[in-house]
Amino acid sequence: MLMKKVIITLFCLTISAAVVNAQNNQAAPPPPPPHAAAPPAPAPKPVDPDAGKFQFKEEIHTFKDVPEGPLAEYDFEFKNVGKKPIVITDAHGSCGCTVPTWPHEPILPKQTAKIHVAYTTNGRSGTIDKAVTINSDAVQQPMMLYIKGNVIPKPVESKPQTPPPPAPPAK
Repeated sequence: MLMKKVIITLFCLTISAAVVNAQNNQAAPPPPPPHAAAPPAPAPKPVDPDAGKFQFKEEIHTFKDVPEGPLAEYDFEFKNVGKKPIVITDAHGSCGCTVPTWPHEPILPKQTAKIHVAYTTNGRSGTIDKAVTINSDAVQQPMMLYIKGNVIPKPVESKPQTPPPPAPPAK
């Protein structure tokens, strides 16, 4: 009877060892080769040859030096030189300090329009180098406009000095 228990115990230990060893030997999936190509980029949307097309008088406006405080504003004028109307769906600045305003109605072929850009100079002395992205159904997708310049800091206001208090009378 004792021999039977020993044999059963050895058999169970052997099976357990085999199971544990089998789990440890499972191979991890091989790493991808270092020269594996990235997945292909989605195909670009085909451009309608008759689509509207922006023609700006200038795509980069330089303010030069502007004082800190008031808004620095500029109207980017453009003409639709395409065969179909341009519908601008969105325009946004590269930061919250650059705010564009655009026409929300379609700009017909040969029609001109403006995109107004306002830059907040208050608290922003130094270089201006901001982008405005325009999303539309025009050939140029997206259309990028830029403002540049320099904000001159406000002069530091000097407080009038108050005279020192009078000296106490001598005794």
